[in-house]
Amino acid sequence: MTPPRRKRRRPDDLPPPPPPPRPQQADGERPPKNPERLYAVTGLADGARAELDLVTLIVSRSAPQPSATPEQAAVLRLCTAPLSVAELSAYLSLPFSAMTVLITELITAELVQARAPIVRQALPDRSLLEAVMHGLQRL
Repeated sequence: MTPPRRKRRRPDDLPPPPPPPRPQQADGERPPKNPERLYAVTGLADGARAELDLVTLIVSRSAPQPSATPEQAAVLRLCTAPLSVAELSAYLSLPFSAMTVLITELITAELVQARAPIVRQALPDRSLLEAVMHGLQRL
């Protein structure tokens, strides 16, 4: 006994695929971003980048100039107080890689300064712990 044969579908027999769903936008939500915009932001000719981590602190040295791009002006306005690269990336909705290129341009132009993050010691100082212990015993 032979199994029943199925009729194979050909590509012209298939219905056209449905269009992709459009993202729902809530009030105040931004429209989807154009990925081509990132190439305009990352316009370095030589491709060199500064050694930046997610926790590297960025501080602006001057106010934004009229000739600055919108992203550069936003970084300079946000960095009046030290901000990490991760925070800047989140505030500007740019990926970390694009953010490092943008900050590298600003460092090269000496408009911002990159600072290493403050590293805490792994263990507290013994003399500090003893002083706290003696202070608690006196209570």
